[in-house]
Amino acid sequence: MPTPATAHLPHTPSDAPLPRLYRPEEIAEALGCSAWWVKDRARRSLIPHTRVGRAYRFTAGHLAAIIRLHEETPVRPAQPAGNVAAPSSTTASRDGSPQPRRHPTAPANRLRARPPRRAQYSATA
Repeated sequence: MPTPATAHLPHTPSDAPLPRLYRPEEIAEALGCSAWWVKDRARRSLIPHTRVGRAYRFTAGHLAAIIRLHEETPVRPAQPAGNVAAPSSTTASRDGSPQPRRHPTAPANRLRARPPRRAQYSATA
């Protein structure tokens, strides 16, 4: 028979302790970002969170899920250290003479700034 002191407490299915809830500032410190970023992502429902009243709270599971969401995997698998070939700094041209190698993302033509249009600014002062 329940005692009068415990009669008003709801029965929990397990006696496991409740999870600790972390504030956005604590999550931001663990992630190395700002609390504003954490709150903004939670407000837009981009990261898992719990709302307690008007406050955002996070569990350890939420933190692990946030880390998994923002994890980036390499595009190409890493090569073993012994098979890495050093790229040469020159290539051979059609006639066989060495030419400097261009970076693949370097533009073929160098961009130049257009001179300003001074006609639109009248200097009659």
